[in-house]
Amino acid sequence: MGKRRAARDERRTREFAAFVAGAGGRLLHVAALLTAEPPQRCVTAERLLTAALAGTYARWDQLRGEDPYERTRQELTARFAHSAWRHRRPGPLGHGPLAALTPQERLVLVLRLHEGVAEEVTAATLGLPPDRVRAVCARAIAVLRDPDRDPDRDRPRDQRAGAVPGSRAAEGRGP
Repeated sequence: MGKRRAARDERRTREFAAFVAGAGGRLLHVAALLTAEPPQRCVTAERLLTAALAGTYARWDQLRGEDPYERTRQELTARFAHSAWRHRRPGPLGHGPLAALTPQERLVLVLRLHEGVAEEVTAATLGLPPDRVRAVCARAIAVLRDPDRDPDRDRPRDQRAGAVPGSRAAEGRGP
């Protein structure tokens, strides 16, 4: 039994290493876009990707024909969404090209435009109605097209910069 298990573990490690060698750069780019960090200094993105890859590696034997890239991207987006929700910070997170967007806008934009995920699949992944995904994507594109535009203009009150859930700004009663 020991030799078979060792051989299986070795095969698993080789397969996973080949996957990371082939897809790691693209996944890191996705993570950097999500965290709004510049590609040269993407510490948070690297940490996020490492956690997502660890989750994929832990379930490597359970993939059974499932695309490991898809699985890792799902893990990456779920971890990003969870951390963005848990650690809400007012203002932009980083200084990358998507820093002016909210985490939800970055997530939708990266999935829809950079990764080419269908609107319905993005909606199902994020637990949103397709109309909401369409609206968030359109709003994010509008913010990117016109950097001088007030980014809070079209956002719901609870998603405006500096608005903390339950605060007066989030409820529209002033600062």
